[in-house]
Amino acid sequence: MTLFVTGLPYDLDDAELEEIFEKFGTISSAKVAMDKETGKSRGFGFVEMPNTSEAKRCH
Repeated sequence: MTLFVTGLPYDLDDAELEEIFEKFGTISSAKVAMDKETGKSRGFGFVEMPNTSEAKRCH
């Protein structure tokens, strides 16, 4: 299940996003959306969790 995560701090990176969600379960990937021109975070990202029941605990 892929989660869309908003309201992220602009200095957050992929590893920190993954660390935040690890407490809920196994993470397949965590990606912060980056602006191509500036290289800075766009304030949102995606977290992919293979176990749907773990992902649903994140709400």
